[in-house]
Amino acid sequence: MDPRACAQDVMRCVMCETAVIQMHCETCLLNLCKACVGEHISTSISKNHKVVKFQSRKFTSLYPGCATHGEKRCEMYCRHCDIPVCHICIASDQHFQHKLSNILHVLGERKDLIKKELTELNEFIYPTYQDIACDLKERMSQLETEYGDLSTAITRHGEDWHREIDKLVNKFIAEVYEMKTSQLHILKNHLDEINDKIVNIKVDIDSLDIVVDFNDMSRLLRVRCNVNKYKKFPQKPLPFVPKFYPGIFQGREIFKLFGDLSSMSLTEEKHGYSMKKIKKIKES
Repeated sequence: MDPRACAQDVMRCVMCETAVIQMHCETCLLNLCKACVGEHISTSISKNHKVVKFQSRKFTSLYPGCATHGEKRCEMYCRHCDIPVCHICIASDQHFQHKLSNILHVLGERKDLIKKELTELNEFIYPTYQDIACDLKERMSQLETEYGDLSTAITRHGEDWHREIDKLVNKFIAEVYEMKTSQLHILKNHLDEINDKIVNIKVDIDSLDIVVDFNDMSRLLRVRCNVNKYKKFPQKPLPFVPKFYPGIFQGREIFKLFGDLSSMSLTEEKHGYSMKKIKKIKES
């Protein structure tokens, strides 16, 4: 850890930032170590630097330097120009009839104002913004949850639709299977009848062949051909497979049937956030 970062560390030279301060320039209001005094003076040779031991520094050195007369200290403050002024400035016509105040009095006022603003920042504004940040995080978390619930609801509705569609598809498939079974059964019965006739025709053919081959006059006289009974052919069945006519959705009709999603909105509360005061812990 850098020792200069410690709150209880000793004060360091503003030039080298490492050595402990030993000297003080009352002209520039800077704290220096002995090794850096010469370098400091050489950087601004136009000024009449008054360097003293740090313990011997005058409290008057707290007065700011004059912007116009660099070597002079400002003990007064021009409220009209809003700047510190030295006695030479006051003697000139530049601040004639301007309202002048003791600079220590002005610094006291500024210090009181800063303390007041610091109190307001610490006790009201800072905790309010912390509260706003906390509220926003909670709203974001709530938003994540609500959008998750919304997505789940849509997904579940879609699953319900899938189940209903599956039921409808299965119903149609069952009906198709029933129709197919019925028509195949009719055709099979018809095929059985045709096969029976084929067998009968074959038997008759074999019988007639024998009679013809053997030239048996008795058999020839007994044979009675009845070919005409086979000439009346059965009706030809023409089964037709039913057609499926899928429903047609026009435009956004399917979306309307499925459901609708309202548009998102983001509004602001009428009164917005209110100032929050930090709770102070009472000392026992």
